[in-house]
Amino acid sequence: MATRFGVIGAGVIGKLRAESIRSTRGIELVAVADPVIAAAEQAVRGSGAKPLAEWRELVALTGLDAVVISSPVHLHEEQALACFQAGAHVLCEKPLSNSLDSCRRILAAAEKAGKTLAVGFNHRYFPAVALLKKTIDDGTIGVVDHLRIFGGHDGLHNFRADWMYKSPLSGGGAMMDVGIHLTDLARYAAGEIAEVYGVATNNIWHVDGSEDNAVAVFKTVTGIPITYQVTWAEWRGYGFFIDAYGDRGMIRASYAPMSNILVTQDKPGAPRRRRRWWYPEIMVREKMKGWTSTTLLTFQAELGDFRKMIRGESGSLADGFSGLRAIEIADAVYRSTKTGAAIKLDPPGRPTR
Repeated sequence: MATRFGVIGAGVIGKLRAESIRSTRGIELVAVADPVIAAAEQAVRGSGAKPLAEWRELVALTGLDAVVISSPVHLHEEQALACFQAGAHVLCEKPLSNSLDSCRRILAAAEKAGKTLAVGFNHRYFPAVALLKKTIDDGTIGVVDHLRIFGGHDGLHNFRADWMYKSPLSGGGAMMDVGIHLTDLARYAAGEIAEVYGVATNNIWHVDGSEDNAVAVFKTVTGIPITYQVTWAEWRGYGFFIDAYGDRGMIRASYAPMSNILVTQDKPGAPRRRRRWWYPEIMVREKMKGWTSTTLLTFQAELGDFRKMIRGESGSLADGFSGLRAIEIADAVYRSTKTGAAIKLDPPGRPTR
């Protein structure tokens, strides 16, 4: 039996979410809700799904199994809680919400309802990131010593609406934008983060409460240090990379363009072997169809893992706790900026189903 989905929000990402549902076997798009009804109509065109102007009408539909929330971040909590109360599972766009307390309430509601909560950290599904994760896990670079992470873009003109960068609606600045993906990938690649020290500034764009640069050091529970920088002042424009270094080599995953570099050696000081991956099929497709063509593929992969998660199976999809932890780490950088001290994070609780 097909899993019946609704989508709240029909902006650029919401339309892609609806398209991913329509193009994934075993899943049915039931309805899309957006206050701009023309956007909802465009998202469902040709599918037989209902376009709705009011998200509460979508949540009230009979037989709805799951909802993808792709609305502005400050609306996530109210919508997620309504979905759980109606008996639906939720896949929520990142960031999970715009405050720690809000995220905690969302997790508590999912737990109380016995429903699955997942968060759309789709960068986990980038081929370059998947190769980095596999290379770390299979020991190709040996014992991991440290990670280095950087990401950013060149400023506020990249945003389609001001709620995307203005706190308190957004929850913050660069760390809640491009940085939230990289915070998640730090945990995904290196393991749970236990301590955070950092500095966030807004000396470039001067948006109150929204940092345009953040530099931090994370330390995992096993002692692995991670240097982290995110910015809205990167002269090259959008891009990110993750470097993982071990005692027998290193691997880099980067985008855009999508690529990997792997350097291996039999032991420290031994001759090094280098290999590079380019992804010409992605480069050509993105040149012809844009970045959304890659995003669509990651959304389809997330849906497959979301259905597994609902059944209690594992996959690469970020769960609700991952969404909370990413906000906790960003909040720790804010707190560290104010106090000048390293912030220890509480031990992880039990992840939401």
